[in-house]
Amino acid sequence: MNIEEEYIRIIFGLKLKQIRTEKNLSLFGLSKLTKISKSYLNEIEKGKKYPKPDKIALLSEKLEVPYDNFVSLKLDKNLAPLGEILQSKILKEIPLDLFGIKKTDLIDIISNAPAKVNAFLSTLIEIAKNYNLSRESFFLAALRSYQEAHNNYFEDLEQSAEQFAKAYQINLDVRIKSGDLEEILIEEYNYKIIPNGLSSYSDLTELRCLFIPKTSTLLLSDTLDESQKAFIYAKEIAYNYLDLKERLYTFPWIKFETFDQVLNNFMASYFAGALIIPKKAIKNQLKTFIEQKEWDSAAFNKMITHFTDSPETYYTRLTNILPKLFHFKNLFFLRFTHKEGDNRYKLSKELHITQQQPPTANETHEHYCRRWVSIEILNKLKEEQLTSDIQISYYPENNLSYLVISSATPDPFKENHKRSISLGLLISPHLTSKLNFLNDPKIKSKNVGVTCERCPITDCEVRATEATELQKKAKNEAIANTVQQIINDYS
Repeated sequence: MNIEEEYIRIIFGLKLKQIRTEKNLSLFGLSKLTKISKSYLNEIEKGKKYPKPDKIALLSEKLEVPYDNFVSLKLDKNLAPLGEILQSKILKEIPLDLFGIKKTDLIDIISNAPAKVNAFLSTLIEIAKNYNLSRESFFLAALRSYQEAHNNYFEDLEQSAEQFAKAYQINLDVRIKSGDLEEILIEEYNYKIIPNGLSSYSDLTELRCLFIPKTSTLLLSDTLDESQKAFIYAKEIAYNYLDLKERLYTFPWIKFETFDQVLNNFMASYFAGALIIPKKAIKNQLKTFIEQKEWDSAAFNKMITHFTDSPETYYTRLTNILPKLFHFKNLFFLRFTHKEGDNRYKLSKELHITQQQPPTANETHEHYCRRWVSIEILNKLKEEQLTSDIQISYYPENNLSYLVISSATPDPFKENHKRSISLGLLISPHLTSKLNFLNDPKIKSKNVGVTCERCPITDCEVRATEATELQKKAKNEAIANTVQQIINDYS
């Protein structure tokens, strides 16, 4: 059944239910009035059946509604937003079964309470407009929810990476060379790889690669290092080995057309990470590391560079492994970017496992807390290619503490830019019992906020701006208290 026929059924059902309820008729009452069975009317209202013309004529007569109004796809103002959602590509593009939702269940919810669902959807639309949420942002938010629902661990992709390595004789005990993966792309998948293929396009300096599907040609930036090439090749292998048809053709992405592209891009990236940083190897590495009594930045840097020169690839892999194999499930991942001389720090990527750990990205252009190690390390970074640090961050507002590990490097694709990658672990009895270096007295502890505008810390020496949002809240509370006192005095 195509989407147009399904849409027509749903719209007719919504109209019938709206007219019936406006006339204070139950399904039983409408059945008595029209001699149409209650079960059949119920299926019509839920969008499962579309009545034949004679039945529509009968409903039109008994409910005193013109026939043309019944069969028209035009909805009144109360249901119009629902029509926009149903007629849009959203329900078609997002695989609801990925989240354990059946489309029929969603339609039931809409048909059972159309006015309330309409109000809810209208609210979401207004929020999206106010925050300038793009279609891409919506897709990425859906993907993050999918990752978080699975604790960002996918056994089928882990096994696929291991099976590929075995089938193609890739030695997972040593660092994978890009040349080995390049050979597979050329020999097995008939790729044509042009190492400096993007160098003559001045407006594509931020792209790392571009894939031409018709000729299986892969154009590469001339600024790629060994680790970047290995990751790109591993992603290309994933698209082919996993038979992912809907895909993106640039890295980093420019825009998404469908949710399948977003999902497949994630799956290819996950496969690449699992191939470059094998589960068994990183598990053994981490087991040794967490048993150490003291934090060692140099040793941590060595752990990263054992597999890759990209801290982001390594930290992303930690978000797969730590919740699954070490049961450190309450964690967050952050990527900050910063341009030298600018007073703003951009939170360009985030992931929260198990619960919505602070901090989170904000769309209000507020100033992120300068006490975070994620930002401090960007200011410390000089000429080094990799700098790592650690901090215990305590949030007074919710009485939670996190062990935050952060690494920073110059941004290889943006001049005068830096980036930091951070992993935050909720300090819990389980973490305390397993992570020996957590008690290292050299690890600094700091009270932190989320943004300066909302931070209650009064003696902050690095505050970027006043706590304007807290001041506004306090002022409103004072006004409310005074109003209540006046009401009490005159009552």
